[in-house]
Amino acid sequence: MTDNLSDRGFSPERRADALVEALPYIQRFRDAVVVVKFGGNAMVDPALSQTFAEDIVLLRSVGLKPVVVHGGGPQIGELLTRLGKETAFVDGLRVTDAETLDVARMVLVGKVGRDIVGAINVHGAYAVGLSGEDGGLITAAPRDAALGFVGDVVSVQPNIVERLLSENMIPVVSTIGADANGQAYNINADTVAGALAGALGAEKAIYLTDVPGLLTDVDDASSIVARASLSTVREYIADGTISGGMIPKVEACMHAVDSGATSAHMLDGRIPHVLLLELFTDAGIGTMITGDLPAGENP
Repeated sequence: MTDNLSDRGFSPERRADALVEALPYIQRFRDAVVVVKFGGNAMVDPALSQTFAEDIVLLRSVGLKPVVVHGGGPQIGELLTRLGKETAFVDGLRVTDAETLDVARMVLVGKVGRDIVGAINVHGAYAVGLSGEDGGLITAAPRDAALGFVGDVVSVQPNIVERLLSENMIPVVSTIGADANGQAYNINADTVAGALAGALGAEKAIYLTDVPGLLTDVDDASSIVARASLSTVREYIADGTISGGMIPKVEACMHAVDSGATSAHMLDGRIPHVLLLELFTDAGIGTMITGDLPAGENP
């Protein structure tokens, strides 16, 4: 039986070229820690969730050390609606009372996290689910009394993640943290991904979003900035070049780099295999944000 690859646009030559193009990047990033924040449409679309799992397993298989950090806001909201519980928001953040916190823990740790682990483990027994409460991974503190049990990251103790990585496992982290008294808090997944990437000294912190990357005009996909330094992004914010909903996305990337990650990437999670396109191709895709280079040094 023959597979007409040419009719599908995947000639043997094209496949070979792709593999050759990927080789230097595979060699370069071997043993590198890559923290991937999984969310948006990529999480709720079954087909995209499947390709995401495939990408994560492939990263592990070629020698990288992927760590998945996930949110679950839409899933939490859906269950709250089914339970007949109304939700209030302050500045885009869900007010989280004790009952809402219980729902968030149940959804993030018991449902969303397990689904991601299951999707990855279809390809082998690689993924292990944990939350920020496990092993003292994330110490949290309340962000604002008006928000209830919404937390910020105080510190990260990555030992449990490092042990899993040393065993070639794939940690899948739910973003619930706890304070010194054991009180749990729901924490923004972008924030956790940046803090964890910094604590692990990750080569890359990758954010899967619902936009192509950093756009200087949110209505024009061609205005994407392929690469920018922290100082350049700060200038964009200060002069209004980027504004509105783009700011929280780039701030998450900036936080990751400020915390110790070598670079942060904003990618369109709606594109199948977007991780592979960014990491293993010359052109890349999306936006990469790096620290500021010393004077006189070229990128």
